[in-house]
Amino acid sequence: MSFYGLVDGSEKSLIHFLDQLSGVDQVGAEARAAMLATRSIKTTSKKWAIETAISMVDLTTLEGADTPGKVRALCSKAVRPDPTDPTVPSVGAICVYNDMVAVARTHLDAIGGKHVPVAAVSTAFPSGRASMEVKIQDTQDAIDAGAAEIDMVIDRGAFLAGKYGLVFDEIVKIREVCGDKAHLKVIFETGELVTYDNVRKASYLAMLAGADFIKTSTGKVAPAATPPVVLVMLEAVRDFYSITQRRIGVKPAGGIRTTKDAIKQLVLVNETAGPEWLTPELFRIGASALLNDLLMQRMKMSDGYYASPNYVTID
Repeated sequence: MSFYGLVDGSEKSLIHFLDQLSGVDQVGAEARAAMLATRSIKTTSKKWAIETAISMVDLTTLEGADTPGKVRALCSKAVRPDPTDPTVPSVGAICVYNDMVAVARTHLDAIGGKHVPVAAVSTAFPSGRASMEVKIQDTQDAIDAGAAEIDMVIDRGAFLAGKYGLVFDEIVKIREVCGDKAHLKVIFETGELVTYDNVRKASYLAMLAGADFIKTSTGKVAPAATPPVVLVMLEAVRDFYSITQRRIGVKPAGGIRTTKDAIKQLVLVNETAGPEWLTPELFRIGASALLNDLLMQRMKMSDGYYASPNYVTID
């Protein structure tokens, strides 16, 4: 593999490439993210923003207590978020554990949701602590069950120990398992990477190894998708595109719960990576509670008043 001609896959070439990356100006990144968070959008654009955000949601349930019934209910909501209004778009994907992939795929197909992909968290999610053989089997099982997207976690311990080659090789191997059957999202768990410089290095490492998306977090560790972290990742995909002419997607996950939060994310995307990224093919939001708030805000725009939270389904 050529890895875009930027590295040869060896530890030495990876370290050389990553060490050449400019450091992140922490104060500048946080100030810019804070400034963009104050941007408002016109009322005429808000309905578009809400519907765009709905179409970008990876509707997620990743609990030990998940049941087939809960997953099927979530799939129904994914296809028709508001059963009373067929103009509301379907979400970007359903995200579940491996053992629920077949349940989700079967139910989606049965209710007219063939267009909604199933994403499976893989490679010993959320810790990433397992042998490579287990991680490969984990991924293969998900794809065999019908997953069209794989959300893999990197080994943060290896990354923080400077074992970039190990992390790179794991991503390459999972990319090979995915082949042309599944898109690959690589999760960093940015709350454990500590610095913005590490977030930038992890972004390039994943993109060079073949990631289709880079994802902030598992949703299990705080802080997760903070605006400055998302800003750094968006800058990375923008700059990577200028080098390779390949657009990589970004998926923030964890802590994005309100319509205001979601719209701030869309502003970040537009002002940092550019409007080309304002599509579910290049931007997703991993969330569970967010969809309800988006639906309630959309109803208010249509009816002029807030519906009761009981109006929208919990799952």
